[in-house]
Amino acid sequence: MKIRASLAIVVVAGLTGCTVIPAETPPPAPHPAPALPSPVPPPQVPPPPANAPLTFAALNETVSVDGLKVTPKEVLEDSRCPMNARCIWAGQVRLRISGHIGLRRKSMEITSGEPIQVADGSLELVEVRPDKVTTVNAGAIDPADYRFGFRFMGGF
Repeated sequence: MKIRASLAIVVVAGLTGCTVIPAETPPPAPHPAPALPSPVPPPQVPPPPANAPLTFAALNETVSVDGLKVTPKEVLEDSRCPMNARCIWAGQVRLRISGHIGLRRKSMEITSGEPIQVADGSLELVEVRPDKVTTVNAGAIDPADYRFGFRFMGGF
């Protein structure tokens, strides 16, 4: 009998120890890395609206582009791709211009699509007319036919 009672106590103790299984605790959540300060981008002049009007001028014609007087003087380069050709590069137009700021006159060079700093703003040669065509004068344009579309962004 003593053996049975001892065996019963061992079995009960064994079963009691086996039935209590602690639940697994999930691993602690990783702490988020501290946020690094983001670099502050330099202030930029917002691009002009796509529908902002352009001011067009012919060679040696003085026009007022939002207060800045501009005179296209000379076509230095017209490497634009003709409209009826396939080109690897779209090309560009470079002009010598005269800018009149108040009583000051300054000779400058401007390239299509690349704004230049003038006074407290920027002047951009946005459009050049007419388009080049390979079948007309081998793509050459008579200087009297050129029209240059300018946009000025800034003060005055």
